[in-house]
Amino acid sequence: MNILKDEPYGTTKGFLLSSAAWMVAGSLAGFIGAVEMVAPELLGNIPWIAFGRIRQIHTNLVMFGFVGSALVGAAHYLVPTLLRTPLHSERIGKASLWSWNLAITAGVVTLSLGYTQNREYAELIWPIDIGVLIVLALVFYNFLQTLRRRKENLLYVSIWYIVGSFVFTFFTYFFGNAVWNPETGSIIGIPDAVLAWFYGHNIIAFFFTTLAVAVAYYIIPIVARTPLYSHTLSLIGFWTILIMYSHIGTHHIIQAPVQTWLKVIAVTGSIGMLIPVLTVLVNLWLTMRGRLGNIHADVAGKFVFAGSVWYLLTCLQGPLQSLPSVQRLTHFTNWVVGHAHMGILGFAGMTALGGVYFILPRVTGRSLYSARLADIQYWLILIGMTGFFVVLTTAGLIQGNGWLNGEVVYRILPEIHLYMVLRASLGILIAGGAIIGLYNIFMSLYGPKGETS
Repeated sequence: MNILKDEPYGTTKGFLLSSAAWMVAGSLAGFIGAVEMVAPELLGNIPWIAFGRIRQIHTNLVMFGFVGSALVGAAHYLVPTLLRTPLHSERIGKASLWSWNLAITAGVVTLSLGYTQNREYAELIWPIDIGVLIVLALVFYNFLQTLRRRKENLLYVSIWYIVGSFVFTFFTYFFGNAVWNPETGSIIGIPDAVLAWFYGHNIIAFFFTTLAVAVAYYIIPIVARTPLYSHTLSLIGFWTILIMYSHIGTHHIIQAPVQTWLKVIAVTGSIGMLIPVLTVLVNLWLTMRGRLGNIHADVAGKFVFAGSVWYLLTCLQGPLQSLPSVQRLTHFTNWVVGHAHMGILGFAGMTALGGVYFILPRVTGRSLYSARLADIQYWLILIGMTGFFVVLTTAGLIQGNGWLNGEVVYRILPEIHLYMVLRASLGILIAGGAIIGLYNIFMSLYGPKGETS
């Protein structure tokens, strides 16, 4: 079998199937970690699934394996479609696909063995970092060459977001992982903390957010059966997100001895993020105005619409928790964990799944294997994510209030134990939805012709 076979949309299909498989692995890793939060010794203290390792495996699998693969796969469909030009090279696309999956697999193995850079969302060791950078460069080159040969002169906003995403992600990943220092992947002292959160925040901004917005801008007008409300608003949102998002990572370390001017820039920039976020959402929601029936009649539309709601909630909570007065209560608590789940699973993850279910019939030439299974997955993930938000936010407020009143950590743990049990229980819904999704996507690609109900 030729893994670099030149076939139409082969790269897209590979990334979408990879996303489904990594979602199962990532959600199961998260479930193991959640169980260990409830009963730390239940699984026998096996080193390669100890919480400190399984948590890093979980975040990397969900972020880059599940959500990242789906969004990159969607980009490989959107770029040639919107430019009315075949992808420059499916072979390069396949090479990036296999390299991406190899890097993620290597990441799982090395993290389970304890090899890590111990930086938030940048735990992968130097050789894997180089692999990721090569993939990003390959994808950008493939898209750039497709762009140069395009038959469509008008660059729809999704193209802006996709191309911008890979440019900014490459440099964010390079600098954020301190690639020039392979032994540690870091620099020294407080500047390293600033650099780490420059990366931690910007990888969310310029990889997940920009690609998810590109997917939403493509799907919503088609499902709503109406043109995008405003192309001008879409470009305002694009440029303001580049201006506002890049310098606000320091709001994660307001309590640290970072320069005051940098804290002020981070907090004011965080508040300013409401401009690009609301610009995107107003544009999308005005496009949907009076057409929610169309949106919810389409399983892909439902996923993307739910993602847009989580985007609003995430980006209201984000500026709020950047305020020092709020951060005194929420920092280092489960509130922040809930916020991270909202951004990755709620916004980017739901949008990515909408992209998967929208694109699959168009690249296979046949209907989805089961719209019913996709709908079940939608409700399992939506209920699970809503539960995560309520449970983790509540647990975080209990922790923060206790610590502010002088309670020590071990006195607070019994008070949040029930919430950790609920968190693990909700993880079953997410893992179940992931397994259903993998089956549905695999059968849509390789099984018999599906149903449409």
